[in-house]
Amino acid sequence: MVDQTYPPTEKREATPGGGELTHEGVFFTPAVDIYETDDELVLVADMPGVDSDDLDIDLDDDTLSIVGRVKNAEPAGDTLLSEYRTGNFFRNFCISDVVDRNAISASLNDGVLTLTLPKSPKAVPRKIPIACG
Repeated sequence: MVDQTYPPTEKREATPGGGELTHEGVFFTPAVDIYETDDELVLVADMPGVDSDDLDIDLDDDTLSIVGRVKNAEPAGDTLLSEYRTGNFFRNFCISDVVDRNAISASLNDGVLTLTLPKSPKAVPRKIPIACG
């Protein structure tokens, strides 16, 4: 795997591929870091304002979907200036057979979602012993 560093991305509205969003309201694409170890893939997504009760993670066929809802944090009354737009989060990922689908786990701490996708035993790299003689 090649180590690459990408500049931070700005918050942008989610644009679904292959169809329309069926959720009401504004949805943003969360920034995600993905890294790989010998045994697993790890996704770390920034989802500020999302509580674990308002987070849905679904695996349907080869599509892993993440939907996080933010409770309305808009102040009462007229807003004169708003530099930060709030909204919900939505992201899809295609999952291959490399991932052990029954062992996926998730945790959410301070608006940071960590998804651990263990590799299936057949996908874990191993060293082949060489027999002599």
